[in-house]
Amino acid sequence: MIYSTAMVPVNPAGERPLTREQLWKGLVLKARDARLFLPPGACTKCDVVVDGEAFIIREATILGDDVSEIITFEPQTKVSFHQFKGPREGVIVNEVLQGDDGSLYLKFYCLLGLRNAEPGGEKERLEQAMMDSEERGYKRALLSTLARTRALVQEGRL
Repeated sequence: MIYSTAMVPVNPAGERPLTREQLWKGLVLKARDARLFLPPGACTKCDVVVDGEAFIIREATILGDDVSEIITFEPQTKVSFHQFKGPREGVIVNEVLQGDDGSLYLKFYCLLGLRNAEPGGEKERLEQAMMDSEERGYKRALLSTLARTRALVQEGRL
């Protein structure tokens, strides 16, 4: 099993501040169309195939992998990506937290298994290292999500 976690402040010094509502709208948009948030060419397909009140089901091609996910929403708080088709199975969570001083944080955590891979084997260790990596890992993805959300707010699209 792969477990990874990261957390970043939403409004570090020098950045245009985001409200919880703006951040939430960005997270929902990311769930609906990852192409807007990932580097160009990283996501080549992202289609919502079921649109429920508190969830969606999407089919996407991300980094060449076809994935299907049930994405659940806890308004203003949490988006959970339940992967059920693709090379991984498990859950990826993006959660908005608030500190005692009122500052917002964006937290990522996941618990994933690799299909057809030996538990604790080389493939799993490499995937774990990638997720925890400063250059390619989920902390970078959180920072990228915040940057893209800021840009969409500035453009008047959120």
